[in-house]
This record gives sequence, C-alpha cells and structure tokens, in this order.
Amino acid sequence: MGERSHNEWKLWYKQPAAEWEEALPIGNGRLGGMVFGGTEVERIALNDDTLWAGFPRDTINYEARRYLDRARALIFDGQNVEAQKLIEAKMLGRDCEPYLPLGNLLLSRVGGTVPYSDYRRELSLADGLVTVSYRSGQTRISGEYFASVPDQVICVRYIAQEGLLNMDFTFDSPLRCATRAEGNALVMTGRAPSHVSENYRGDHPASVMYEEGLGMPYEAHARIESDGLVHSGEKQLEVRNANVITIYLAAATGFVDYNSNPIGDGISDRCCKTLDSAAGLGYEKVKKRHIEEHRSLFDRVDLRLGANDQTDRINIPTDLRLSAYKETKEDPGLESLYFHYGRYLLMASSRPGTEPANLQGIWNPHVQPPWHSDYTVNINTEMNYWLAEVCNLSECQLPLFDMLDDLSKSGRRTAEIHYGCRGWATNHNVDIWRMTTPTGGSACWAFWPLGGAWMVRHLWDRYLFDLDTDFLRERAYPLMKGAALFCLDWLIEGPDGKWVTNPSTSPENAFLTSDGQTCNVTQASTMDIMIIRELFKNCLEAARILGMNDDFQLEIGNAMEKLPSYKIGRHGQIQEWYEDYEEAELGHRHISHLYGLHPSDQIHEGTPELFEAARVTLERRLAHGGGHTGWSCAWLINQFARLKDTKQAYASVQTLLTHSTYPNLFDAHPPFQIDGNFGGTAGIAEMLLQSHLGVIELLPALPEAWPEGRVSGLKARGGFIIGMEWKDDRLVEAFVLSVKGGKCNIRYAKARTDIIITTEEGAAVPAVDGAFESEAGVKYRIRIQ
Repeated sequence: MGERSHNEWKLWYKQPAAEWEEALPIGNGRLGGMVFGGTEVERIALNDDTLWAGFPRDTINYEARRYLDRARALIFDGQNVEAQKLIEAKMLGRDCEPYLPLGNLLLSRVGGTVPYSDYRRELSLADGLVTVSYRSGQTRISGEYFASVPDQVICVRYIAQEGLLNMDFTFDSPLRCATRAEGNALVMTGRAPSHVSENYRGDHPASVMYEEGLGMPYEAHARIESDGLVHSGEKQLEVRNANVITIYLAAATGFVDYNSNPIGDGISDRCCKTLDSAAGLGYEKVKKRHIEEHRSLFDRVDLRLGANDQTDRINIPTDLRLSAYKETKEDPGLESLYFHYGRYLLMASSRPGTEPANLQGIWNPHVQPPWHSDYTVNINTEMNYWLAEVCNLSECQLPLFDMLDDLSKSGRRTAEIHYGCRGWATNHNVDIWRMTTPTGGSACWAFWPLGGAWMVRHLWDRYLFDLDTDFLRERAYPLMKGAALFCLDWLIEGPDGKWVTNPSTSPENAFLTSDGQTCNVTQASTMDIMIIRELFKNCLEAARILGMNDDFQLEIGNAMEKLPSYKIGRHGQIQEWYEDYEEAELGHRHISHLYGLHPSDQIHEGTPELFEAARVTLERRLAHGGGHTGWSCAWLINQFARLKDTKQAYASVQTLLTHSTYPNLFDAHPPFQIDGNFGGTAGIAEMLLQSHLGVIELLPALPEAWPEGRVSGLKARGGFIIGMEWKDDRLVEAFVLSVKGGKCNIRYAKARTDIIITTEEGAAVPAVDGAFESEAGVKYRIRIQ
C-alpha cells in the first residue's frame, strides 16, 4: 500500500496568529489550548471541558403538560399558527448554560522589540505537536507545545540558541479571577458565572451574572523550570538569562457530576498532584509518552489523494495554500490534510472520561459564545461523531455514550412531566448540567423532543461496526429501549388512523400555511417518523440478537405498522411535512427530511422512487442557496456520497474548503463551529467506503479529481478494516482484515467481471460475487478484474 510518511500532515505558517481563528489547536480531550506563536507576547488560550456557567437546577416547565392536548387539537384542526403561539407562550423553557473559556497563559519577552525573521509556526497532526521557531537578532528561539493524554498536562518548552531568554509569565481570563505567584508556580483561581444569558441584541444589562457561592470554581497552575533565574512577582513569574524554559500546566474545576453542586475543595491539590507527577517524569519522557499515545490512534488510518510527490504544495504555507485553493479548487493534498485534521480534532476534543466534543470541540474564547457552544442535538452533536467509527476512533465516542447515560436519567423527568410519556427524551439543547427540556425562543428549534432517539443510533452503529454483544446487552439496548418507550407514548393516532407525532417540527425549517403565514408546528414531520421507524427497527433487531421476547417487542411491532409512509411532493421531492406545504425558505440549511438517506439507511437504490426524490430534494435546496453553512455543506457531502453522485459530493468538499474554512482550517459556520470539520472528514470517508446496507462498497463516490490515491485503516460494519489503492480512476487492489470473522460481502461498481479474493499469503478463497466467509484475524487481498 506504499510507505507511510507524516511530512504531509502539517499545518504551517510564516507569521504568528493575529486572530483566534488563525491560532493552532492542541488538546487532550479535557484541556484545550490555542497557540498563537507570538514573538513579543505569546498567548495560549486555554479551556477546560468542565468549565461551564451555571449549576444544577430544575428546568422543567411544570405547566407545559396542561396545554398539550389543546395544542394537538389545534394542529389536527388546521390551526397551526395558533398552536405555535400557544406552545411558545406556555410550553417552552429557559436556555441552557454556555461552555466558557478558562483564560490565557501569557508569555512576554523582556528587553525591547526586536524584529524577527525566518519564522515558522507549525502543527504536526501525526505527533500532536505545535512548534514555533524564529530568529530574533542573533538569537534563535524555538518553542514546542502539546497537550498530553497520559499525563493530563499542557507542556511548553522554549529553547534559545546563540543567546538567552528573558520572559515574564502570567495568567488572565475574561472570567472573574485572581492570579498569584508562589515560588516557581503561577496560580489562577476563579469562579464562573452562575448564569449567562444570550445577548445577541444587546438588550440584557445583566446577561453575565455572578452570585456569591454559586457557579463553577476553577484553577489553573503553571510550573516553570529553567536553567535561568526564576523570580516570583505579585502576579507573574520572571525568568532571566535562560537557555531553556519548560512549563507544565494543569487545570481543574469543581465539577462533580451533572446533578451535584460543584465543590471548590481539593481543586488545588489535584492540580499540584498532576504537576508533581509530570515534572517528576521530566519533559522529554512526558513528550515521548504523549507522542506514542497520540500516534497509537492517529496512525490507524492513512489517506493520500493524488500523486505521491506533492512537495511543491507541502512547502506552501497553509493559509496561502488555502487561498490558492479558493481560486483553483485544485489541491487533493489539501483535501486529504483536511480529512486528517478532522481526525486530529476529534482525538484532541473527545477522549474516554472527558466531556463530549461540543459545538466548538473544546476550544472557545467567549463568555457568551455563539449558540452557547453547547450540545445542539438536532444535528450538530451527532455530526461530531459520524467519523468516529469509520475512521477507527471508536474510543473517542465513549464520552457521547457517557452523556447518553446521564440524559437517560435527567430526560426521564422531562418525558414524564413535560410530555406524559415513559422512557426518556431530550430536546434541542444540552449542557453539562444535562438539561433535556425545551429552551426558550422559537418552537422551530426549541420544541423537538427526539434528540435522544437520534443519538442512540450511535450506540447501534457502534455495535454494527464491532459486533460486541456484551456492549449491546449492557449499554446500548437499555438506552435504545428507553428512547423507544418515549416514542411509543409520544405517538398519537391522527384523524386518518396513522400514528403521528403532534406537535411536530422539522428542525429548524418553516412552511407556509394555506393563507401564506409562516409556521413551524404541525404533525408528523418526515424526520420524526424516520427517526422513530429506524429506532423501532433497531430495537427489534437488537432484541432478536440478544434473544429477548417480551411485550416491548410486540408494542414496537404494532406501532411500526401504523406509522405513516414517506411521501413524494408536488415538486418530486421528499415531503418534509405530513402535508405538502411550500417551504418558507427553499434554500434552508437543514435537510432534516433526508435523515433516511443519511445517516440512516432507509432510502437507497433499493427504494428507487424515494432515492430519486432525495436527489430532487437536494438539487432544489442547492438551486436556492442551500448548504451555505459549514456543517450543512458537510452534510451534503455525505448525502451526495450516498446517492453515488460523485460530482456533487466533490463539489461540496470544494465548497466547504473555499467558503467555510478559516486560515487554521477550523470550520466557519460562520462563526467557528467544529461540526463542519467532523462532518467533512466523515463525508470524505463516505465517498471512499460505505457499509450501511450489509455490503462493503469500495470507492462508491470517487470523484474524477482523485484519479489515484490510497487509504488504509478505515472500518466497515461487520468487524472489518479496509485498505485500498487506486490508479487511473480504477481500484488496483484492496485489503480486508476480518476482526471478528463471518460473512463478508465486497462490491466494486467498476469491476468488469469478478472480484478475486485470496488470503494475504496468496491462498485462493471461494467467493461468489464478492461474498465469502472470513476467518477472524485473517487479512484478505482483493484483486479486481
């Protein structure tokens, strides 16, 4: 499959970052840093994944249930606008709390301004290292930065050659804080706001509220080691005449769990213990442990698009390379770099034992961040994890499963009190306090209780990739069953006898009523029914695998027979609502009614009428400006890949890079929102490999722009790991590692006659149309005739 090299997988620049969106991210899932690489003042913007505003409190609207029957009756009577007014007046709640910045570690050079030259700032995706180097006068200065998973610290080292370093160190934060110096340590302590309101209109004079004894306590500790002189001032550390300066940084908050008040005691001890451990190992050993652990995940997958020799483009700074791409839309190496960057960002923002990646991963500089930097579960949180399985980062998905465990508890009260249902439910926004109730604002986003039903498909998909029945029995199925119980009770018989959801919205779109009014609330949005049908089907299959047979399966079977069918509207499109309404915004960013095409598998070539209607739906969206936000464009890549529309899938890749990417390759919603990065990586993988229909499809949506390339380490459902190499637009060979054993069905659309399968040692394997029985642990070679 070719020699592996890490040289391509670097972002690099000839100048320091002037803006946050130009800085380079490091992270260990819990701690995040944005490295600016400044020459006079270096800023590392810091985050801790448990630093959120607020504290546990009851967000239930106890009066909402009072109005449910009335709202349903209005909708069944065709008075949708009146129903929406009732819901927004009586059945919504309060906004969730935002994710917050920890602050900044500031490193200031002392001795006056000296022009710099020969500058390079670089992020190595393969090593998880940011490096900065430049010449200042006669002195050569180099710096390294990384966030260690094994040792739970951020490390920084500066080295001077042909000169000495004189630097001052301090913390600052946009939150209320105090900073002090103690020997060779710098300590920042503070407490987060008790509540932060959105204030987009600037009309809230107390939108950031601090209350005595409430809010999340936090600390950050930086320990300095140097061969120079270290002096502690009141709020800073001063290092003079040093060749080497090493910084170990630890941080912690008082977070206990979603249902407990934060505790301030012990934070300092935890930080000091972490620093003692890391410093005891020493910088070089901590760095070695970090790189080994990082590469153990990063090296699982390799992807190269285009010719092997891309030295000319590798030697172009990333910001200039991106600018050139916006003109030419030609640089397969940049596209594969973007793919690897998405993998890197998930590794850096979601690890076992941490919080899940939020709207901004773990990197946020704002006290009032866009959309609270929360978990938006009507698409964005799910998109964050589409790449986890196929890109061989299964363990990075565990924080999402941990959050689902919490939501199944907090969401049980929401299901019972707010909706009168069994099971558990969560609405559009979730925070660290596991709020599951509707937010305030418009029903078009706030009133949508199927977030849990969508998210549990990640549990089922995890099973399909790994076939771990213990995981299915002990973790996945109980959560799936709880979400399905809610759906069973949330369904209600409509006037035509079908079981529908009511009230129902299609996030976050609006339709026009017969008299031309804009409205969001109706019955049985197509997305609702697609999610529920899929969940019911998956629960039945899980129960069969686990040998379960009880009344729950009978309930599901009965309900599935009464769900509405999907409809094709007057324009040949998949109907988004139960009625064929006209949309208020034809180019809307959400494509919720195509859930059945992706991420679900309900619409495919075996359902040709719906398959064609899905194509029409996407074409209509694009014709009216759809896909104009980063994450929406990323979803289009995946949707068109499922349609095997190579031209449009690749055009969406190009659009994502040309219109929705910042200089540091962060996704521009705008503003920054990380789901576009994750969805883009997942989309590129979907173009190269699909396995959602029980068949492993090789290169199902390979565009003409990638006539040659190779990939290794991608996962397919059924317990298989795939590698491929192609040239002149045709597959040359593929490798399949069977992890679990069992039937493997390979398909390659361009195969002229047959697919020849042998073991890696060369022994022939009986196969019919690419289907064969595999043995666990055996690697198979696929040759195409």
